Amino acid sequence: MLALKSLSKYLFGDTSKESIIELPQGQLYIVRPLSPKGYSELIFKDAAASIRRAGKEFQYQLVIQRAYEEGEAELLDEEGGESEAIGGLGGDNDEKTFLLDESLHFRTEIREGGETVFAWKDLSGDPGDLYEFVCDVSTQPGTAASFQLVAAQCQDERKYRRDRETATEDDLDEFAFEDEQPIPAASPKQSPTRSPNLSPSPPRIRSLNSANTAVKRGDMARDSTKKIKAPPKQYISEPTVAPPAAKQPASQEVLADEIVELHLFDFQTGTFILQEKNVQVIVSESGNWKYWLQINGKDRQWLGQEVVPEINPVFNFEYLSFIFNHQVLDGSMYSWLLRFKDAKIEERFQEGLMQALWEHLNETKWTKIKDSDRDYVLDAFNDLTMDDAREEEAAAEDEEEDEEDDDNDGRKSEHYDSDESEDDVVTRDEDGNVNSQLAVGFKHDRSFVVRGSKIGVFKHTADNQLQFDTSISKVQTPKGKLFSPSKVMLHAGDTTMVLQNADQPNSLYRMDLETGKVVDEWKVHEDIPVTTFAPESKFAQLTGEQTFLGLSRNALYRIDPRLAGDKLVDSELKQYVSKNDFTAAATTEKGYIAVASSKGDIRMFDRLGINAKTHIPALGDPIIGLDVSADGRWVLATTRTYLLLVDALQKDGKNEGKLGFEKAFAKDSKPQPRRLGLTPAHVAQFQHETKTPLSFTPAHFNTGPDKQETTIITATGPFIITWSMKKVLANRKDPYSIKRYAEEVKADNFSFGSDKNMIVALPNEVDMVAKQSLRRPTRESIMQTPRKSGRGSYLTRGDIVNSPY
Repeated sequence: MLALKSLSKYLFGDTSKESIIELPQGQLYIVRPLSPKGYSELIFKDAAASIRRAGKEFQYQLVIQRAYEEGEAELLDEEGGESEAIGGLGGDNDEKTFLLDESLHFRTEIREGGETVFAWKDLSGDPGDLYEFVCDVSTQPGTAASFQLVAAQCQDERKYRRDRETATEDDLDEFAFEDEQPIPAASPKQSPTRSPNLSPSPPRIRSLNSANTAVKRGDMARDSTKKIKAPPKQYISEPTVAPPAAKQPASQEVLADEIVELHLFDFQTGTFILQEKNVQVIVSESGNWKYWLQINGKDRQWLGQEVVPEINPVFNFEYLSFIFNHQVLDGSMYSWLLRFKDAKIEERFQEGLMQALWEHLNETKWTKIKDSDRDYVLDAFNDLTMDDAREEEAAAEDEEEDEEDDDNDGRKSEHYDSDESEDDVVTRDEDGNVNSQLAVGFKHDRSFVVRGSKIGVFKHTADNQLQFDTSISKVQTPKGKLFSPSKVMLHAGDTTMVLQNADQPNSLYRMDLETGKVVDEWKVHEDIPVTTFAPESKFAQLTGEQTFLGLSRNALYRIDPRLAGDKLVDSELKQYVSKNDFTAAATTEKGYIAVASSKGDIRMFDRLGINAKTHIPALGDPIIGLDVSADGRWVLATTRTYLLLVDALQKDGKNEGKLGFEKAFAKDSKPQPRRLGLTPAHVAQFQHETKTPLSFTPAHFNTGPDKQETTIITATGPFIITWSMKKVLANRKDPYSIKRYAEEVKADNFSFGSDKNMIVALPNEVDMVAKQSLRRPTRESIMQTPRKSGRGSYLTRGDIVNSPY
């Protein structure tokens, strides 16, 4: 149980994810032992189960989603079109949601033959009716045990309104419901049928997001029932010790098999230490789009782990090395280095490893993609390094940059001053809300921070400080219903804020910032929801422009609030038959459009309503954020563990000098990707300190009219990170700087028109920080934990009582 509780702490800890844990494959039945309706019925013959946060404190949901066989979703598309329900998930025909409450009597049973079954009461059915989720035979026992533990902790939180970590094993036994009758076996006499006029859900559940999460968590949970012993605690005088190796699954095909030199990163000295001169490293396929990395020495097995994006692979052909990360059950991260005897050996290994990673992410065979796309993937994971002769010149440039920044000293809002009365500050909302989103003004020096159904407004002063201005204490629909905006965008010369309510995916709301009231509900389209939205052009926010872009999972369109009825402009709608699962969009100063998806690909358009001019292949990781330089030269995509910088300018051929937005790249000439990631050693050090995995916030360029993009900002956990464009384009090593906070960074961006000052939203504080206060990442700067101020909230008691809104 101790090992399982360590795992659940890790699973609950990543608040950026909606799902806490998943069972990727199984079947859903309803069993009616006492009903004349029939003994049992198969509801979903192929489904995934997950436990999600419900958006309210101490509430969680059990969610069962229907999956599709290959080609089934496309067939249903042709028969009935597409439906997109709340939150982009399928409706009741494709998803079942249950509040995790003790009244469900949620329990599990392992039957003869090892089949795991979860069952719970059908509270809306007849007495004795049960839902049963029968796990696929490939489900590991540890994964199922972890799922049951998380469910018990969720029910305990809901019943006693206390943190899960305070619950003992005896407390959780209350939710095992061992006194219930054995779970009856499901033997369906009929399978559900679907009317041709019913539309399928969005993309297959066993697609990129679900598969990645499920595989990763399954790997961690695999041996959890054996109470895996955590690696020994490290002391300053002791070197880092490698954790025990996980058991290797049966291999179906070997993709790489080489003899290499093995090194392990030592946290105390900040260096890689040789472990063994000659070890065997094997990359193999273990079935069902899963792949395994195994390292065997002469007398021991050093490492066994699944090939997943979290290994953060980096190849360096200059030093004939490969560096990657390994995460163990307790959340600890280790960084390994393999050194190869020559470039040919490294190339063979790179091809095998990247094939495994790409196939795992895309569930498609590597051999089916074009040679140019394979080269694109391989190039993206190479470490670009500079010549040693340029080191002194680079160091001098760094000193110059530091001197230029010395006169810019960003400070916190006045409500965080050290001499402020402790009684004057509300550090927590009673409802548990924390800061979640940030919108930075373009035309007026204001920043807006969303906190539940409140919005805090801050002035940017002439001496680069944040000064609290006012609070909008109630965000509610024109009909008076309170809601917490899930996305916001400043609009129409900073006089308006466009708000999205997750409970109303087909509508947007307009807030008049002069009155602090939501004055309009814009119904976009009855059948096409809004997944996300973006300005008409890069600097449209400075003008009175009314229209802006909207995206659904498979459509791109213009929204015009001036239209009567639905606000979607039918003539500028581009819909795709396939489920592209669009996630983010950005525009250039001229209004060129970049769109990204959860599959990891990027499309470039010069206008709405047409096919993309350029389609950039997917590396496989979902893209969660997108930005574009004002001139359209650079496209910046954010995934959970790295950024991708793409040069959209064509260097040769008939379209030389044109952007990918304007003309398509030649078929054999894809733009060169630059993968901006933390070094694996820094990733290991980050996670060693915070015990949380990487999870980048959407990255942004600094921006402003007639301003050059010089810096990129993002954050992960308590760290703010900036990349220097000059250093990135010069192929400098470690071209990023960091600043550590005491708490997790919720949102971040540059002050408009400057690359010197950044605005950072912490859970209960808002900070303006000068770029010069960030430092090169070293063991000391990563470990240094700032003192937590304890002051936090931008809302004082006086602000709440006397707010003009």
